[in-house]
Amino acid sequence: MYWQTSRYQIDLARPRVMGIVNVTPDSFSDGGQHDSTMAALRHCEQLIRDGVDILDIGGESTRPGAPPVTLADELGRVIPVLREAVRLGVPVSLDSYKPRVMQAALDLGVDIINDIWALRWQEGGEGEQTLRATEVVAAHPSCGVCLMHMHREPQTMQVAPMQGDVLPQVRDFLAQSAQDLQALGVDKARIMLDPGIGFGKTVAQNFALLARQVELLQAGYPVLAGWSRKSSLAGMVPHDAPPGSSLTASERLAPSLAAALLAAERGASVLRVHDVKETVQALRVLEAIR
Repeated sequence: MYWQTSRYQIDLARPRVMGIVNVTPDSFSDGGQHDSTMAALRHCEQLIRDGVDILDIGGESTRPGAPPVTLADELGRVIPVLREAVRLGVPVSLDSYKPRVMQAALDLGVDIINDIWALRWQEGGEGEQTLRATEVVAAHPSCGVCLMHMHREPQTMQVAPMQGDVLPQVRDFLAQSAQDLQALGVDKARIMLDPGIGFGKTVAQNFALLARQVELLQAGYPVLAGWSRKSSLAGMVPHDAPPGSSLTASERLAPSLAAALLAAERGASVLRVHDVKETVQALRVLEAIR
């Protein structure tokens, strides 16, 4: 199996590592560390040295409660980074839901659109032509796309998370989104699915999605797993920790690696992570026993 993207056919015979590059001042884990063009590009270069397979560059935080970013601000953050990143010799993904940001990125040669809204967003006010995210992706001859499941929106998703057995709800939504995109002419080989860990789910529901991840593969598409430093891992504290203790985002390396390996073992094709070097090393253990 491979993932068709703008410039690359990504072989999915082994799990691939997607490195997170947040060009933002307020991301939950590393906000502000890479919020200038030069800092973001230095981080991209370091991730490549660490063994990354794909760079995922975003300019808007989607942590619970995060305020939206204007189109102009997002373009100003990501376009200078993307322009240089596409020259680094690895596939480049844009993490955005805005159609005009997607179009600008694809015009630069970006390989993948990674969208938390699963291409449901559209832009265009009074006097402006409406532009839909589905139209942007469908009009491109070969870009890859990752469709993510999100319950509600970043501002409200954890205020009232999903109820009941989330797996069939997530699987059916993603399968329908993928089928709708194929109906617009997008080849199946271009599509990746992401269950959206932490996006409107409880801790128990997130772990249920991991435990039963193989059921998501029944939809017939490769799966991306994004467990890195998520809040569901905050409770993995030492046994002697004081009651009520929780791990900060930067302290979640060990549980992040465990979740990544379990996701890969259960069939995830792409792992979206902050800690690329450590994840690459951990995956070598899985590759060795295979």
